[in-house]
Amino acid sequence: MSSSVTLTFSDGQQMIIEKGTLLRDVLAEKCKPSDQYPVIAAKVNNKLYSLDYYIDESCKIEPITFLNKEGKEIYRRSTSLILRQAAWELYRNTRLVVGHSLGNGYYYDYYSDTPVSERTCEALKAKMKEIIQRNIPITRTTLPIDEARSLLENSGQIDKVRLVRHIPVDKVGICRMADAIDLDNGPHVPYSGCIKTFDLRLHYPGFILRFPFTDDYRVELDLPPQKKLFQVYQESKSWAKILEVNNVGRLNDIIGSGDVSDFIKVSEVFHDYKFGEIASEISKKRDSVRVILIAGPSSSGKTTFSKRLSIHLRVNGLRPIALSLDDYFVNREDCPRDETGDYDFESIDALDVPLFNEHLKALLEGRVINMPKFCFEKGCRETSSKLMSIDESQMIIIEGIHGLNPRLTEAIADENKFRIYVSALTSLNIDDHNRIPTTDTRIIRRIVRDHKFRSYDVRATIQRWASVRRGEDKNIFPYQENADVMFNSAQAYELSVLKIYAEPLLKSIQRNEPEYNEAKRLRNFLRLFKSLDPDEVPPCSILREFIGNSAFKY
Repeated sequence: MSSSVTLTFSDGQQMIIEKGTLLRDVLAEKCKPSDQYPVIAAKVNNKLYSLDYYIDESCKIEPITFLNKEGKEIYRRSTSLILRQAAWELYRNTRLVVGHSLGNGYYYDYYSDTPVSERTCEALKAKMKEIIQRNIPITRTTLPIDEARSLLENSGQIDKVRLVRHIPVDKVGICRMADAIDLDNGPHVPYSGCIKTFDLRLHYPGFILRFPFTDDYRVELDLPPQKKLFQVYQESKSWAKILEVNNVGRLNDIIGSGDVSDFIKVSEVFHDYKFGEIASEISKKRDSVRVILIAGPSSSGKTTFSKRLSIHLRVNGLRPIALSLDDYFVNREDCPRDETGDYDFESIDALDVPLFNEHLKALLEGRVINMPKFCFEKGCRETSSKLMSIDESQMIIIEGIHGLNPRLTEAIADENKFRIYVSALTSLNIDDHNRIPTTDTRIIRRIVRDHKFRSYDVRATIQRWASVRRGEDKNIFPYQENADVMFNSAQAYELSVLKIYAEPLLKSIQRNEPEYNEAKRLRNFLRLFKSLDPDEVPPCSILREFIGNSAFKY
């Protein structure tokens, strides 16, 4: 049997090596921390590995640097580990808990006898720079589950001990840099010296660890104000505190205890309470507000949100009526194209904004409009005889990704509008040091919904996700702070339900397919959750929009 294997690189070059050679050695010339863009990981047959992976078969290799999407995630994960080491060296009795993304960084809660201050941030920042200069190796090892649990317990990481208790495996990966120990949730850079730039900014009661936002490692100096987003995250954390769940291990304990039914009921009542609060706020402005705008990124649950809000508005004596944006698309030949030459249906210019404003203004003035009708199959507007009018006691609800863009309703005075931003802002963590990105919750929601209701293959959903995200960055997130109120549609328990639907779909993607790495990453993520019977989900829940059997018609 041959002891050599052939490597084929993404640029077409080939190399013959001995079996069992480390990726680090194969890519040695490209892994120097002094390089501007050192190789920090690699995809082997479409799966992402750290550089301590032993190659034992002929394979395709794609080196990963900071310029890749995966590289930026590795950079963030590694910088976070350096922060933990710095905190351990300076403030050993302090507890850091990672939170949501904010200002191109991660917000951290700081639990200590002494409140966090500018001085704290400067000390941590200086220590992190020192650790980077020391160029400490970041290693990975695989340990039997009992040994890993003992290691984590001895290092005081009870949140991780609770988590591994529920993972259905015999061994788990552990990564380490000096005294900072973590579960292996993905590759790190090989050395601390690979980290080029970062920043720490006080954001009381914690701080923000900020990362480069451009390919030249530049960290934006001025934090964009995101007060409303921060407020809704803080509100969600207060709900989680009442529910006594802040990480996956604790959620798994609740599911395993048999108390999950009450947990779900209380979680859903929090949503109901928020709907009532928003409806009450709109009701107080009934003399001026005529248009309710609902916007948010993909798979946020905007449609169910608008239906549930309508019910609460009726309880307040209001009579909402929906106006669909779908019939205001321009003809296909007039639709703008994106940078790849494809039709950009998510651009605001894909809508006939002047006509929409003309009709909206007419409705609010009590006039009758002839509603347009758009045929998606033909890609053009058709003749319609449908008439629409409203009386002065009615409010118009408009739901769509451009709801917060001022251009969409530029003919309507601001005092006549109430803007709502909806997103699945996950407040649950994997553990103290590993967060759950809101994008992961949303893509899993979308995978399940696309397959169940749109007959889309899971591969197509994953392929399109990058384009969806680009559209959100351009058309939605810049306007989120325009909202009068924000609503978090995420439920702490939902990934345990979505897992049942998503796992079989993700497992259908084979290793030789380009979507395999993302599918494998999501499978590893869902593996952390205990499954939860979908029958427990109430019929009016926003989650039903994605798994089916909703009380609402879509």
